[in-house]
Amino acid sequence: MRKLILAAALLPLLTGGCVRTVGAVVTAPFKAAGQVVDWTTTSQDEADRNFGREMRKKEAREGRERRDYERRCRKSREGCRGYDGYQASADD
Repeated sequence: MRKLILAAALLPLLTGGCVRTVGAVVTAPFKAAGQVVDWTTTSQDEADRNFGREMRKKEAREGRERRDYERRCRKSREGCRGYDGYQASADD
């Protein structure tokens, strides 16, 4: 009888690690799936940062083209009616 009581008292201590391991094994696929979703989707912060980076590149291109246009106009006034080249805000 004492052996049965002793075994019943020690059983939770002996299986405690197993329960944690089983819990980790059960939740692992869900954690992995969540990580994959995080890797494949773009957060709003990332989207804003990427948009800002793209707009700065477009504005830099527009600035370079406008400066080139103005240099050509200073050298030769022919055909200088107003800048109608690349505009970052009109780019889709």
